[in-house]
Amino acid sequence: MIGNGVGIVEVPVGERRVDTRRMLVERRRELLSEIQGRVRDVRELGSSTNHHNTDLAETAEAEPEDDLAFALIQMKTEMLQRVDEAISRVDEGTYGCCIDCGEVIASARLRALPFAVCCRDCEETRERERPRKRVPLLRAPSGLGSRY
Repeated sequence: MIGNGVGIVEVPVGERRVDTRRMLVERRRELLSEIQGRVRDVRELGSSTNHHNTDLAETAEAEPEDDLAFALIQMKTEMLQRVDEAISRVDEGTYGCCIDCGEVIASARLRALPFAVCCRDCEETRERERPRKRVPLLRAPSGLGSRY
């Protein structure tokens, strides 16, 4: 639906599909560019670190930064995959339908998460049923609270 100054006009489904696909393709292009840029940055950082004499402390400081850089690349890659799947659903004509219950996903949800595959209710059910992963803290003991 769009406003025309007088009221709200329903946008034909075909136009919405074209607009949605265009938006997803643009998001895909942005993600690819971000991923390529991050990979290039990691390679440049790695090659500059390898060519200079670095002490152990500098190497230890760089490792968490490398881990963060790789985690960001992985997150962007996963999002790219979800966007690709959404483009496929647009092409198949199933975009905007919940894969669990078959109901229409709210347009507000699709605007916020254009690659959503479930309606809010089904997503909440999935989250309640999904076991939570605990991420162990990788900190050295601080000695605080120690009796010794």
